[in-house]
Amino acid sequence: MHSASLRVRGISDADTAAILALNLESEAVLSPMDAARYAALRAQAAYGRVLEEDGRTIAFVLAFREGTDYDSPNYRWFDAHYDAFLYVDRIVVAGSHQGRKLGALLYEDLFAFARASQVPRVTCEFDIEPPNEASRRFHARFGFREVGTQALGGGKKRVSLQSVELR
Repeated sequence: MHSASLRVRGISDADTAAILALNLESEAVLSPMDAARYAALRAQAAYGRVLEEDGRTIAFVLAFREGTDYDSPNYRWFDAHYDAFLYVDRIVVAGSHQGRKLGALLYEDLFAFARASQVPRVTCEFDIEPPNEASRRFHARFGFREVGTQALGGGKKRVSLQSVELR
């Protein structure tokens, strides 16, 4: 049995189709993202990485620094409350690859990037109504704590706004 070769690397143009497919697969817990939206987000992202296994893109993460014109209400909340941060907009692991701690590999890389960039905190949000228990547990392991909540979609859902301070 051969062991798969995993590699975290920067996003390239060749990853676009795989990233759009991964986002679509997890759209129930993410914001929708078509090709135009992805191009706009990628252009503004301070951090974009994919996880590759044997040459196949199986996961990705996009994150933003403060001060962009990103229109996400969750990003806007952090931009109004903090001078400096790295906001995790979305992290997606292929359904076929979940449960293998691959999200943690991406987060370790993201946290290393944040520290190297001297960012004081990493922020994110996840759904609490309806609850996204897997995301809650995942973020708790990295030390995130709730700093606020907000209702979205005309009150159809509520998110927990999360932050972890970096030392």
